[in-house]
Amino acid sequence: MKELVEYIARALVDHPDQVQVRQVEGERSIILELKVAPEDMGKVIGKQGRIAQAIRTVAKAAALKEGKTVHVEILD
Repeated sequence: MKELVEYIARALVDHPDQVQVRQVEGERSIILELKVAPEDMGKVIGKQGRIAQAIRTVAKAAALKEGKTVHVEILD
């Protein structure tokens, strides 16, 4: 899950070396904290949050296979 979000974020930004994803795992849920360079924040969020929502949707679909729920948080 972490690798998937990291891969997508690295493809979107200008500074892929500054992409960091931290995974906090619980019994039934996973929280992924995504951190990018400040100048890349807009590229990850997108207009009206569409790209951020798409990243969350892909992560949720992947989590369904494992029977867990996932929350993607974009940190500044």
